[in-house]
Amino acid sequence: MTPVFAHGSLRLYLLSLLAEQPRHGYELIQALSERFGGTYSPSAGTIYPRLSKLEDEGLVTKTSDGRKTVYSITDAGRAELADRAEELRSIEDELSDSVRRLADEVRSGVSQAMRSLRAELASSAREARTPPREEPVVTPHGADERTASRVALYEIEKLLGDFRREVRSDVRQAVASGRVFSTETVDVVRRELARAREAIRSL
Repeated sequence: MTPVFAHGSLRLYLLSLLAEQPRHGYELIQALSERFGGTYSPSAGTIYPRLSKLEDEGLVTKTSDGRKTVYSITDAGRAELADRAEELRSIEDELSDSVRRLADEVRSGVSQAMRSLRAELASSAREARTPPREEPVVTPHGADERTASRVALYEIEKLLGDFRREVRSDVRQAVASGRVFSTETVDVVRRELARAREAIRSL
């Protein structure tokens, strides 16, 4: 996927978001996702190191709000935004272009997936109309079963993709809210995924 932010631009843009209001990490991720219409959502591993860097530079401060860490811009941070106002405007213009590029890539990916599915269905239909030589003629019922199987495969792959995105979002939200994962958590996840895979393989 096309890079969204040029080197150093995300750091300055995070500072501008904090100038609007104090936010915790997950709120920053949500704000960025909203700016991009859902086509881009940075990971916690992208956001938090930059927040730590901004804090080290004295441009933001953080306070604890229950289990959440809230970041606020400092006077030094506002001064930097004022000094780099022209650069920030350029970043805003670049973001508009990035949103269009990402939207085009998403549309292209969906279109390609649909073309692939239509091609698979057309291939199944051809096979049903013209059975291979020296093989039993495939009945219409059998052709329908193959077509249904290909559609089911597509649906299964979509479900797996949705599941991955949803779990990833849940994990990011948990990290943003201050939850700490341990090696035991990783072992549990690995064990449960292996169990789910075995269950699917046995279908």
